[in-house]
Amino acid sequence: MHGVEVTSQGRAHYGRGAWLDAYRALSDADRAEPLGAQDLDRLATSAYMLGRDDEYLAILGRAHQARVEAGETRAAARNAFWIGMHLLLRDAVAEGSGWIARAQRLVEHEDECAEQGYLLMPRAFQQVFGGRIDAAIELAGRAAAAGARFGDRDLFGLAIHTQGHFLVRAGRIDERLPLLDEAMVAVTTGELSPIASGIVYCGVIMGCREAHEPRRATEWTAALSRWCERQPQMIAFSGRCHVHRGELMQLGGQWEAALKEARLAATRAERGGYRIAVAEAAYLQGEVHRLRGEFVLAEASYEEASHNGREADPGWALLRLAQGRVDVAATAIGRALAAETEVGARTALLPAAVEILLAADDPTGATAACEELEAAARAARASVLGAVAAQARGAVDLAAGRPAEALVALRQARRVWDEVDAPYDAARVRALLAEACSACGDDEAAERERHSARQTFARLGALPDLRHLDASDRHGLTPRELEVLRLVAGGGTNRAIADALVLSERTVDRHVSNIFAKLCVSSRAAATAYAYEHQLLS
Repeated sequence: MHGVEVTSQGRAHYGRGAWLDAYRALSDADRAEPLGAQDLDRLATSAYMLGRDDEYLAILGRAHQARVEAGETRAAARNAFWIGMHLLLRDAVAEGSGWIARAQRLVEHEDECAEQGYLLMPRAFQQVFGGRIDAAIELAGRAAAAGARFGDRDLFGLAIHTQGHFLVRAGRIDERLPLLDEAMVAVTTGELSPIASGIVYCGVIMGCREAHEPRRATEWTAALSRWCERQPQMIAFSGRCHVHRGELMQLGGQWEAALKEARLAATRAERGGYRIAVAEAAYLQGEVHRLRGEFVLAEASYEEASHNGREADPGWALLRLAQGRVDVAATAIGRALAAETEVGARTALLPAAVEILLAADDPTGATAACEELEAAARAARASVLGAVAAQARGAVDLAAGRPAEALVALRQARRVWDEVDAPYDAARVRALLAEACSACGDDEAAERERHSARQTFARLGALPDLRHLDASDRHGLTPRELEVLRLVAGGGTNRAIADALVLSERTVDRHVSNIFAKLCVSSRAAATAYAYEHQLLS
């Protein structure tokens, strides 16, 4: 077939999103006769969508050079920008910075243009890395304004979605969501180029996740799935798509389906060499395995996530808690919080911190984490984050002996989890509600909540929660109280128990009082006899 015909065929495949067919046809045409800059752009994009990053950079470099030789300065600068940003995202900082500097040099004497707006983006990221988030938000806003002024939809979409991410880092989630929605509208209406579309799709969904907006995430993930389905030959963004779908399945209680999505995500991401997507898929698998009590599999998944560049907390710390290694869990979550300064990232760690610190008999630390979480929820004005904070507040109030106050917060959380159809989270709240109702003397309500939680845990296969609930049914003691009871039965004094468990003597005294009340006994001897009779010492 004549080279012109092959090139035309490659363009047609490109227009349909048939990336492998486009790549083959345009490569054949290029071997017959070197392609022009625009067709090199098409070939480079096809390589990118197939996960062939090195070829993408090499071909785009050829397009850049062709444009420099033709005096097409602005278009050459745009090629240089994309090469530079791609290298920076691959941590090739020196080479990427060199390409960004080349792009800057090409347009520094030009009249105001869209390409100058593109070059505000790496400057914005530099501000973020330097801790100057407000300056980054301002630069991204200027880039978006340049995109609007010059009618460059790619620049506009990329810039407003980036600005949205910076806003959530600053804790200004309510300002961010309209920007993300606007960016996504530009994608779904087909206004953006293929690579920009994929970046915005995945970025917006990630933003919805960080903003605790599952309804938006569900809507946009469905749109991303349709976009991926129209391009069955695409590798580049499909791994992330499956991760997002899996996360929503996990929230909705479809745990086996979530595992399948995560495995499919890992397979597709590995084909394209996308380590971050591989890491996210591994972390998702770790979460499901942990909730199902498959601790060996969970640990392996978290280790894989960490190896591929994703922090394994809070999942890793919660795994240690589920294994009964409370002190290790407390150390892990404390380290993770100490290393994190961004509001959004800290917010993701705080619910686990509350749970772990309560288990570690650190009510002061748990209360501080809860208050920080509540402040983030107030700033975000997101109902789901509000439910997370209310659940934490209920747990803190319950541990502090304020069951009536706990009931108010826990019922608020349960309403939201029911509304968004998050059965596991709702069941966890119901288990806490059962404790609060029991402490308030309403045993019938406690039994209703406990029965509902048990049914959900059993249906989902949440074995650790089911075992904990059943143990609470038998004696009503928390894991720490059970630990104290065993030491009491062994003849330990409060001082000796405090030393053994690294607690204050006052805390041990409170645990002993709670044990007496829950077991309806009045002495250490009677508590010991109860423990032997009900086989609580194993």
